Amino acid sequence: MDNKELEKEILKIKERNKRVELDKAWETSWSRRICICILTYIVVIVYSNMIKTSSSIWFSSLVPVIGFTLSTLSLKVVRNIWEKGRK
Repeated sequence: MDNKELEKEILKIKERNKRVELDKAWETSWSRRICICILTYIVVIVYSNMIKTSSSIWFSSLVPVIGFTLSTLSLKVVRNIWEKGRK
């Protein structure tokens, strides 16, 4: 390997490290945790209103699944906003 190839490899590693550090910061951030809590809470409220007349365990057990799924789907938008705020 010549010097140019080594420099390219080093730059690739540095870029990867930046992405990994940003991912780790996001995974441990309070913004992410609070967003998941709020979205799950909203889903529970909406879903509870929908099943007022039904007390079936099958319907009740869907609440955490739906909350988690919706929160993970919407976290990409929240993460983009969070990343812009960190720069």
